Amino acid sequence: MADTKHRANAPLTRPQFAHESEEEFARLLDFYGIRWEYEPRSFPLEWDETGRVIESFNPDFYLPDVDLYIELTTLKQSLVTRKNRKIRRLRELYPDVRLEIFYGRDYRNLLFKYGLAKGWDSPAPYVKTLAHDIERILFTEAQIQDRVRELGEQISRDYTGKSPLLVSVLKGALYFIADLSRAISIPVAMDFMAITSYGGEKASSGAVRIIKDLDEKITGRNVILVEDIIDTGLTASYLVKNLSARDPASVRICTLLDKSVRRIVQDLPIDYRGFEVPDIFVVGYGLDYRQLYRNLPFIGVLKEEALQRT
Repeated sequence: MADTKHRANAPLTRPQFAHESEEEFARLLDFYGIRWEYEPRSFPLEWDETGRVIESFNPDFYLPDVDLYIELTTLKQSLVTRKNRKIRRLRELYPDVRLEIFYGRDYRNLLFKYGLAKGWDSPAPYVKTLAHDIERILFTEAQIQDRVRELGEQISRDYTGKSPLLVSVLKGALYFIADLSRAISIPVAMDFMAITSYGGEKASSGAVRIIKDLDEKITGRNVILVEDIIDTGLTASYLVKNLSARDPASVRICTLLDKSVRRIVQDLPIDYRGFEVPDIFVVGYGLDYRQLYRNLPFIGVLKEEALQRT
């Protein structure tokens, strides 16, 4: 078991990671300035009659600043029954321990989100229709438009007499920011950023960088960061810090979907929230999987077989 503590930006020797996914995740944490420890603790789960530990569980990461353990599981969920049993046992024995599990598809989502996925550039060849891959509709087109209209009215009231700048990261929030801007009854401007990961085609450091910056100067401006979905909060937190460093009058967050169950950055302030979503993978209305499903007018849950296509 490793016992490696790491302070962001500290010149420490990297631990010997058991899997490439762990190293990529550690680089993400480094970039966002989040302190982490690699396999710092072993939790006993079973003992024999002499009191000797015969089974234990070692979470991959511990984030001391938020008192959170994280376990990465890149296998298919159907193959992790034994690990799930151990995690249930851990929660029974240590109810005060906070643990988040990233399963295979959760981790793939992180890779795509931060530009780390390799060899998954082409869409699946056997998708006959986009809607055929949807297990169920979570939010209908009418529900989305009603909520966007409500958000637009709230923003219009809050910024009466002002002209806010809507800022979004390409490409997921394009549909949302377009409809939201039309729902706002006061003058607004829009600008866009784009991010990708550091590194070449064969290797990535796991840290995102801005590849398209804002065209507008935001000094003294009232900025609203418009997101399609916020889960861990890492990207939104980074962008808020980046924008705040440019001396705007204010920076607020507006997100269509909030998957707070996945939150790592717990103190992220969200001023405007469309819908809370559970820990499921959703597509449509700008949200994609391997660049597909963005143009669906609703937000739906993708079938498991669609997620497992290679």
